[in-house]
Amino acid sequence: MNSLPLSQLCTKLEVSFSELSLLKAAFTHSSFRNEHKRDQIQDNERLEFLGDAVLELCVSRYLYRELPEAPEGELTRMRSAIVCEPSLVAAAKNLDFPRYLRLGKGEELSGGRERPSLLADVFEAFIGALFLDRGLDAVEDFMTRHFYPRIEIIGEHLHRDYKTLLQEYVQKQGLGTLVYEITAERGPAHDREFVANVMIAGEVWGEGVGHSKKAAEQNAARKALQRQSFT
Repeated sequence: MNSLPLSQLCTKLEVSFSELSLLKAAFTHSSFRNEHKRDQIQDNERLEFLGDAVLELCVSRYLYRELPEAPEGELTRMRSAIVCEPSLVAAAKNLDFPRYLRLGKGEELSGGRERPSLLADVFEAFIGALFLDRGLDAVEDFMTRHFYPRIEIIGEHLHRDYKTLLQEYVQKQGLGTLVYEITAERGPAHDREFVANVMIAGEVWGEGVGHSKKAAEQNAARKALQRQSFT
């Protein structure tokens, strides 16, 4: 299978590189380099090393922002669950990264284009290349558009679902109707912040802030449960 041109990927992801050699290296497996030794091709192993550290930093900052009251142990566990092979493989496939890989013939024939460890590596390498070429702000912009929304999709499996816990508590106690309301949106488009209230029987029980409506509502539910010494 022939790799697609990387310019096509840049257009799709709305990113640009001043040093295209970095981007090309990010999608080059060591098997391809070994088959083209005379060309002095760079593979993605060093970029993978760098990208792993940048990913951990970005995800750490994201979790720190989104869950202002979560303890250190919970944040560490969640980061490990996010920056892991299955999560990175899913992200790589979602962005069609396998179609842009440069593999050696043997690796291609053995199914390397779908090998989980290889796909996780190329995602990390891409992040490393973007960081070197454009800096941390560009990585954060990419993550905000293409990675963080997926964290919210899988997030219910990573931490307690406070909205469900509050719903169960309200029903069990017969407290009345539970309603969430977004009361404010603030900040620039790339760093939007939402404020949510949770009301029970018309009374505000908790207010939460987050960088998505869902996160704000979760934090409001957490505050409401804390009010009852539930968490």
